[in-house]
Amino acid sequence: MEELKPTPASLSPLTPLAFLERTATVYGDCPSVVYNNITYTWSQTHRRCLQVASSLSSYGIKPGHVVSVVAPNIPAMYELQFAVPMSGAILNNINTRLDARTMSILLRHSESKLVFVDCLSRDVILDAMSLLPPNTKRPTLVLIADEAEAAESSVTVDFCCAYESMVEKGDPGFKWVRPHSEWDPMVLNYTSGTTSSPKGVVHCHRSVFTITVGSLIDWGVPKQAVYLWTLPIFHANGWSYPWGIAAVGGTNICLRKFDGPTIYSLIKRHGVTHMCGAPVVLTMLTNSTNKEPLKNPVQILTAGAPPPSAVLFRTESLGFVVSHGYGLTETAGLVVSCAWKPKWNSFPASERARLKARQGVKIVGFTEIDVVEPESGKSVKRDGAALGEVVLKGGCVMLGYLKDPTGTSKCMKDGWFYTGDVGVMHLDGYLEIKDRSKDVIISGGENISSVEIESVLYTHPAVNEAAVVARPDEFWGETPCAFVGLKDGLTQKPGEKDIIDFCREKMPRYMVPKTVVFKDELPKTSTGKIQKFVLRGIAKGTGSSKGSRM
Repeated sequence: MEELKPTPASLSPLTPLAFLERTATVYGDCPSVVYNNITYTWSQTHRRCLQVASSLSSYGIKPGHVVSVVAPNIPAMYELQFAVPMSGAILNNINTRLDARTMSILLRHSESKLVFVDCLSRDVILDAMSLLPPNTKRPTLVLIADEAEAAESSVTVDFCCAYESMVEKGDPGFKWVRPHSEWDPMVLNYTSGTTSSPKGVVHCHRSVFTITVGSLIDWGVPKQAVYLWTLPIFHANGWSYPWGIAAVGGTNICLRKFDGPTIYSLIKRHGVTHMCGAPVVLTMLTNSTNKEPLKNPVQILTAGAPPPSAVLFRTESLGFVVSHGYGLTETAGLVVSCAWKPKWNSFPASERARLKARQGVKIVGFTEIDVVEPESGKSVKRDGAALGEVVLKGGCVMLGYLKDPTGTSKCMKDGWFYTGDVGVMHLDGYLEIKDRSKDVIISGGENISSVEIESVLYTHPAVNEAAVVARPDEFWGETPCAFVGLKDGLTQKPGEKDIIDFCREKMPRYMVPKTVVFKDELPKTSTGKIQKFVLRGIAKGTGSSKGSRM
């Protein structure tokens, strides 16, 4: 068989963009996107995406250019997950919760050519543009208007046009730009908490195709599922489900913002079958004033931090079916899931919750996961106790970090992607994450770097030393807790509110410490390193804070 080689007929590059074309044929008259009083069919969504892609090309956007989007989960945000790469450009979703300074750094680092801006983010983007260095070429701005936010939807001189005008002027017969190779870059996502050292994760068409198909199979998403967008699409492209729901001809229920009552109302109104979100969404559901047992089960996929057993139990008692997984921006979605075994259904509720809180096993289509000794690279014992670093290998691992070959080579070693997360492997082959070696705090699904908060604290004129750790929080899962040592000889010492107010002026709100503890001296090792594990114990010992919604 040696003479049999790949031919042009079998060398078509894998890309999830082709899902939309098929779905427009099969489910053309079925609802694709629902938002307030707007409903589109799959034929309309396909047409609109082609029109936007056409308009992007007419604006001079070429293959390899970066196009950014700053928007919540509204119809335009969903469409742009297809339209931008269909023009040949690389899609860059930006977290709407970032401040102007951080956004300006990302726009400059990515060399973004055009930015789609939601009407409620116009001020922060204009501030970000003003912070770009004088010699930096400004990206073109397109305003995404919203009838529900009419006061903010007028197109000013800062914007070239409105999003809907790009739809109207575009060619519905546009031949979308297929990738020359499945290894061509498709998306650029920045890891949460990025500031002066941005980590831009680049994924190719093959990677996104692989994670999308694998995720659908692993979660068992049926044809024409009704999916509620409680997971921000700017978080790793919504774990690949914009393309996944298109593949199964489902209905996307979009929403700008939400709380517990809103979720229950939309579930009842639209017959929602599936939704994703950080554990904070589970807390919303169990604490909602209008919670009541569901008439039909709703599947929830959660990740980011292990959901507390009590929260899992309360959520499932309402009729939700919770699945738990693990992934990173670098894997484009969840590559590990707690695959459920039928025999576990007979276990006591507390034991079921404990098992479900584990991260689990590799999803279908992913190559391999392991927990290894960082120095030797050897697998640790499968006893649920031996700690090691979680390593991954599979088709949806990133191409690398944009403009950062050193950072890429540090995490790509011996054929593995080293995650920096600490975990154990149980006897049954299920992975459990034990800690974040990068000192990342996971608050409401947002990854917050403690090092970045510390760097801001150290700029306070009264602060001598500072360390930030996670403190348990009933609502957010975790919130930043700052331990601060003040300089000697101060005539006026700052209080907790002073430190918090200082941070609010210099970082996104979700990163601001919710608790500040003053100590004469922070605990250190013999070599002078701050002992964060001691501080974590103190923070945990203070009990869970009752965080409020931001």
